[in-house]
Amino acid sequence: MTDILSKTYDPREHEERLYRWWEEQGYFRPETQVQLGRASEDGPSWCITMPPPNVTGVLHLGHAMTAAVEDLMTRYYRMNGRQTLFLPGADHAGIATQNVVERELRKEGLTRHDLSREEFIERCWVWARESLRRITEQHKRLGISCDWERERFTLDEGLSHAVRTAFVRLYQRGMIYRGTYLVNWCPRCTSAISDLEVEPEERSSHLWYVRYPILDEDWDGPQGEWGSGKWAEGATQFIEMATTRPETILGDTAVAVHPDDDRWQRLVGSTAVLPAIGRRIPVIADDVVDPEFGTGAVKVTPAHDPTDNEIGLRHGLEAPNILTDAAQMNENAGPYVGQDRFECRRNIVADFEKEGLLVKVEPYFHAVGTCQRCHTDIEPRISTQWFVKTEPLAEAAMQAVRDGRTAIVPEREERRFFHWMENIRDWCISRQLWWGHRIPVWYCHDCGGETCEMTDPAECAHCGSTHIHRDEDVLDTWFSSGLWPFSTLGWPDTDAPDLKRYYPTDVRETGYDILFFWVAREMMLGAAMTGQTPFATVYLHGLVRNEEGRKISKSMENIDEYDPLNIIEKYGSDALRYTLLTSSTPGLDMNLDPRRLEGARNFTNKIWQAARFVLANVSDSDGAGLELNLKPGTWDLQLPDRWILSRLNRLVLSAERLFETYQYGEAGRQIHDFLWGEYCDWYIEASKVRLYDEAADKAVPQAILLRVLETALRLLHPFMPFVTEAIWQALPAPPGGGRQEGGEALMLAQWPEPDAGLLDEDAEARMDLAVSLIRSIRNRRAEYDVTPGRRIPALIAAGDAAPWLEEQRTLLCALAKLDPDQLAIQPTAQPPAQAATAVVGDVVVYLPLAGLVDLDAERERLSRKLSEIEGRITRSQALLAGEFAQKAPDQVVQRERDKLAELQSEQAKVEDRLAALG
Repeated sequence: MTDILSKTYDPREHEERLYRWWEEQGYFRPETQVQLGRASEDGPSWCITMPPPNVTGVLHLGHAMTAAVEDLMTRYYRMNGRQTLFLPGADHAGIATQNVVERELRKEGLTRHDLSREEFIERCWVWARESLRRITEQHKRLGISCDWERERFTLDEGLSHAVRTAFVRLYQRGMIYRGTYLVNWCPRCTSAISDLEVEPEERSSHLWYVRYPILDEDWDGPQGEWGSGKWAEGATQFIEMATTRPETILGDTAVAVHPDDDRWQRLVGSTAVLPAIGRRIPVIADDVVDPEFGTGAVKVTPAHDPTDNEIGLRHGLEAPNILTDAAQMNENAGPYVGQDRFECRRNIVADFEKEGLLVKVEPYFHAVGTCQRCHTDIEPRISTQWFVKTEPLAEAAMQAVRDGRTAIVPEREERRFFHWMENIRDWCISRQLWWGHRIPVWYCHDCGGETCEMTDPAECAHCGSTHIHRDEDVLDTWFSSGLWPFSTLGWPDTDAPDLKRYYPTDVRETGYDILFFWVAREMMLGAAMTGQTPFATVYLHGLVRNEEGRKISKSMENIDEYDPLNIIEKYGSDALRYTLLTSSTPGLDMNLDPRRLEGARNFTNKIWQAARFVLANVSDSDGAGLELNLKPGTWDLQLPDRWILSRLNRLVLSAERLFETYQYGEAGRQIHDFLWGEYCDWYIEASKVRLYDEAADKAVPQAILLRVLETALRLLHPFMPFVTEAIWQALPAPPGGGRQEGGEALMLAQWPEPDAGLLDEDAEARMDLAVSLIRSIRNRRAEYDVTPGRRIPALIAAGDAAPWLEEQRTLLCALAKLDPDQLAIQPTAQPPAQAATAVVGDVVVYLPLAGLVDLDAERERLSRKLSEIEGRITRSQALLAGEFAQKAPDQVVQRERDKLAELQSEQAKVEDRLAALG
């Protein structure tokens, strides 16, 4: 039967074949699960919707982590008999996709404005369709068991209808409004972006200290042209302040100080003159000013800073905008009009110095807001945009967590969730783009009214005029993504079968970094649109970093090594999945170490070779003769049999507990340790005693080998679906039918149930002692370089364990390579002269040295080794006593000291060995 499995496991031979078979059989579809009797339409269900990846990108390790965790969950609940839906899809990624398509246009010497809006959108669709195909294939390479017939895209007709419904309903409730406020503006994307789309980037910059002249009886204003060096000539009073953005000076409309700051109280109420522009601006007092920053006085630029904007509103200040959409200085920038913002910064600093108004420049390290998509420095800017009132929506989402309808895993993330939601600001949802869901609002040229309806209007809803035009902007991508858990299931059709069956969904699984980008918005919109929380659990995984803990970025020289598809090509999909799933815990980052990938690949080969051994020793090809009742007393179960069955059922209990508490990494590690350490290394080796004995009854070890293997494969399947399915299909068929031919897929097999009757603490304790004894004897053999196949004598003083250890004589002799004619197992024993000793608990093993080695030859070998070690110790001590210790780097000296300590430890061991030889 070993011919069914090749000599080694080659992922390329099985992964594509098995995935195609799963898909062709419809195993990913919940309807198929019902048809095959694996689930019931009126029984428990389970549903998760895939976080829609952007159509602009290829699969990266973050996607792979998300997909692997979600597929593990899905396979587990599917095997538990729930009607399971894993619904896939992708996001249209408004800004990101538009940036990519515009970059392609630039290669043709075009901009989007050289095309009509419709022509540009069609270009985006071409890109999106190809990206969707690529994303789907990449997920299939990972073994993701989605129902691809239900795949969704945020710009699909059905989802677009859902987006419009949500917008119109919120608009009609007064929850969506249009206003002119300070927003985050990306000059590269030429669009407003939300607070969450701003990424702070720590930078080394400067703090420029400048001063503005104060009008008084001695100085009535500028005395010369700006840049002449005479502009502030004659001024006797100045107010000094520090700024990180000198170019925004041109938009200042006040200088503010703290009302209790004695340094500047005398100037409150006076008038300063804004350099370069000549604008008269007041010196005002406001509690928000930090007296410890800079000089204690701050410039106030209401149109280009959030704090300044609030000061401006409180004091009724004007808010002139000095920047164009592309962050060039506009007509309000005086002599700097037309300059790029950073060019203006350099020039205005130079002019301040020329005019004697630059006091000093200091180094300054601070965070600069950048666009999450294109990494351009954002500009706070007053703009007319659409907003969602978030406070009432946030309260509904928080209440779902408070009352337990939604749990966040790990629980510590709840504190961060509440902190953000309690301090939430209204959400800017309009974007100055063409690709996306266009805002369904029409403006009337005659009465100025707004019309927002479910169908495109032909006339103004207020005055009946046909002179109307539609808003040019599109919605923030996160608006449509926020509807994902229910829009993908058929909402707003409340009678949609999938919506009725699967909503609310069970889990939202994603990285902790988008808890607020997406999860919070899903919860807010879910409560607002459906009256229900969209999922019962939020499971947050950490970020994937490189082996040194650094963030993986495109700038890395070895970035290709972190491409999931390259990893799959080298190690196989199962190895990548297993590594991602077992190297992390909820909410914590993981370091991807190539050695773990190699270890996971070795694990696939280990269980493959174990399966080959089992198949080679199972003679009944239909498996009927192996369906044994393995209860103690029914069959003659020996100690290894009772032990492995007990350990298996203890593992089943533990794995179920760990799965139900989202401790997937620990579950995977325990399954690995059982299969490799207990089943392969010990039970298989123990079974050979009977399998290779012609006179022994082989039925029990055959049945147990098969029973344990097939149960462990079911436990491991959610982690490693391909290798487990490949082995499963090669196992003897159960009575009454085949496996693959009869539709018997492992992915639809029943999740193992523990059998408490097979738990056997006595067997576990006894086998643990036997294993420890065998390990100790093997260690002593290795220390004395005993030939691997040579059998040696032993005397075991076993105390109360002597009777049952005597029953394991054959096992001990086989696995420790003891001579059965020279093995004595007694309650007590007189220690023989010249014997190596191993102590395990209350049991002592004596190995006569004469039976291990040629004593004279061993003395000579150890004496030579001791002389060599002593010579190396002498040289190391001399080195550390000389100039080396004073001149060499500390770490080099420490390495030498560590080496000396190791040599001295080895010297003591060799001396002890020589003493034992007499």
